[in-house]
Amino acid sequence: MDMNKIMEDYYDVFEMYQELRGQLLDVLSDEDLMYRPFPDTLTLGQLCHEIGQTEESYIESFKSFEQNWDHESDPLVQPESVAALRAWYAALDEELKAAVSALSDEQINNGIIKRGFDVRPNIQLDIYKEALLIFYGKASIYLRALGKPLPERWPSWIG
Repeated sequence: MDMNKIMEDYYDVFEMYQELRGQLLDVLSDEDLMYRPFPDTLTLGQLCHEIGQTEESYIESFKSFEQNWDHESDPLVQPESVAALRAWYAALDEELKAAVSALSDEQINNGIIKRGFDVRPNIQLDIYKEALLIFYGKASIYLRALGKPLPERWPSWIG
């Protein structure tokens, strides 16, 4: 089977954005995931769980051509466990890749994903990339507050 245009022209670059999440987990401990900078903020683990839920929503949007934010994520994922988050992210990334790979060029060129405003699938993937960047920006604040070094590529990609 031939690769669609997204897979052929872009997905390998997109995966570099996803890899930054693994680099984050490389510098975290389970204890770090419990860190909450202020009483009314998410713990770092909850923030990490939230980006996984976001990815779930994007995966479904590539399958159904509609973005649904009212989804339930896997209750077995523990936002206080680095190992559980790492395994969950890996499974989600494979599922996202499969969903994007399954798109035909016809769907990419003419399909519309409804998400409050209509976008083509390639733009939807770019919007998810932006969600990842926003997450990394938030996570970098937590890292600095914890006195942790930024992961290997973060200084050049995130700042």
